Amino acid sequence: MISIAERHKIIKEQLQLNGYVRVQDLAEQLGVTGATIRKDLRILESQNILIRTHGSASPVKPHVMDISVDVKANQNRDKKIIIAQAAQELITPDDAIILASGSSVTAFAEILTPVNMINVVTPSLGIALILNEKENVKVMLLGGEMYKNSLSVRGSYTEAGLVNVSCSKLFIGCDGINLETGITCSNLAEASLTTAMMKSCTQTVVLADSSKFGRRGFGKIGNVEDIDIIVTDSGIPSTMRKKIEDLGVQILIAD
Repeated sequence: MISIAERHKIIKEQLQLNGYVRVQDLAEQLGVTGATIRKDLRILESQNILIRTHGSASPVKPHVMDISVDVKANQNRDKKIIIAQAAQELITPDDAIILASGSSVTAFAEILTPVNMINVVTPSLGIALILNEKENVKVMLLGGEMYKNSLSVRGSYTEAGLVNVSCSKLFIGCDGINLETGITCSNLAEASLTTAMMKSCTQTVVLADSSKFGRRGFGKIGNVEDIDIIVTDSGIPSTMRKKIEDLGVQILIAD
């Protein structure tokens, strides 16, 4: 039987790793009832460690920090790979797409297999270098001020490069998907560029593992209903999935 102290340690570790915890998942993992987990969460909330929500909990500081893309790449790496593989099915012959920056989109670029020739626009130097090694890919790299954490460009000069661009799909990552605060990232400059890229595409596709649901970043990209497709893993909370689909957003589960 796992002690209270051990349960609390595991809960805190899961919070740090995934950015949130769910009562049902913890109960199954630790072999206790949901009532026991809810009591544990109340205790940890009283210690100012987390904030309880409906059936889950988030860190007391829910905003996501702007960290290096190299660090993010190792977070939930297995989920990012299966999400990338599922997103590949959205590519059509002779497609023209925009790939934003970020670890999830970089994982997508790594496995991207073009159907005939494909045009790709990106603000990410790392993604451009990955695609440069692939056959049948034409890359347009946007210009602008380089940001070290993301190895990508942002700013008004970058956004100006999108004026004459028309693509079928924009693939983006995010730091949070929240029904109240919408689709967010860690900073305003990235949010502004992403909003500009959305205007140059027919559809916007979010690549996000299930840890992103319920979280939020500082910069708002748009409301949830502004997104056309979300590709995620089976860990998405069922109640949130239904609410998002009710808004007209298609959710693809990678498995």
